[in-house]
Amino acid sequence: MANGRQGGYWENLRHLAPGRTEQLFEVLVFLFLIVPSLALSFFVSQQGAGFTLTAVATILRDLALLALILFFIWRNGETLARLGWTFRTFWLEVGIGLGLFIPFTLSAGLLEQALEQLGLTAPAAPPPSLSPSGAIQIVLAFFLVAVVAVAEETIFRGYLLLRFNKVTRSLAAAVIIATGIFTLGHGYEGSAGLTTVAYMGLVFAVVYIWRRSLVAPMILHFLQDFLGILLLPILGRR
Repeated sequence: MANGRQGGYWENLRHLAPGRTEQLFEVLVFLFLIVPSLALSFFVSQQGAGFTLTAVATILRDLALLALILFFIWRNGETLARLGWTFRTFWLEVGIGLGLFIPFTLSAGLLEQALEQLGLTAPAAPPPSLSPSGAIQIVLAFFLVAVVAVAEETIFRGYLLLRFNKVTRSLAAAVIIATGIFTLGHGYEGSAGLTTVAYMGLVFAVVYIWRRSLVAPMILHFLQDFLGILLLPILGRR
């Protein structure tokens, strides 16, 4: 019965304004902006750009895309709740995110190890573009993971899933497409890492669909990036 209620909620969203054609045009404009930027971020990381440049560029890009989404939502007369920005049960959602983090990160780690044993590739160490050093870069890294968690969950789960749900008339297709786009900017992680990122994106999407709120996925995303970009590298240098 719970699955039926979830399906009914997402199916009902397809019948709300704006229309399907208008949403298709809108999402194509958005993809025209985001896909090249994700591809560019991959090549920048491959060229060995420094952490500060990469972090500032990523923060500005994500904030700009977030602002564009909020403009679309405002222009269409949609509510932020439809996007997943719901805070009535904020602390419950935070608790769910915290509670899911350990099984989530352990399963992701086991998956990546299994894929590496099967011959898929993964970098031996994070690239310099994602390796902060010094107090200033560590503070910048904390700001980076916070912005990325909020912005990317809004982009890839909230906005794109919402739009593709209506355009394709299939929630499953919406999840697959949005997750595929989410993985584009992670090519530097190798084939094993890329597959693991896709798994993470699917988990974020399932939690979002279950909770109808982006809070728990944002918590999961923040903790995962905090662990990989900040905590483990700092502990590894000691």
